Amino acid sequence: MGITETLGGDPALTAILIMLTGVIGSIMVTPLMNALRMKDWRARGFAVGLASHGIGTARAFQVHSLAGTFAGIAMGLNALVTALLLPLVLALLLD
Repeated sequence: MGITETLGGDPALTAILIMLTGVIGSIMVTPLMNALRMKDWRARGFAVGLASHGIGTARAFQVHSLAGTFAGIAMGLNALVTALLLPLVLALLLD
């Protein structure tokens, strides 16, 4: 939300969209991964951590502890990369 505010966006809208993404992702993750026949808990967890943030990570922990662990790793890496690279990419695009 701090990044959004720094870049001139609306932090409230960002918060709502993040929550919506998390809820939708946590609802859809298990049926989608089963339909795609993904059996590796590490890949399932990493995917949900990238796409569904904290709510999806909590759901991954409910399904399998290894999936939850990798979801947490993915969520942390996503936050780090976003915080470091997004301002640089936007600076290049706005110049």
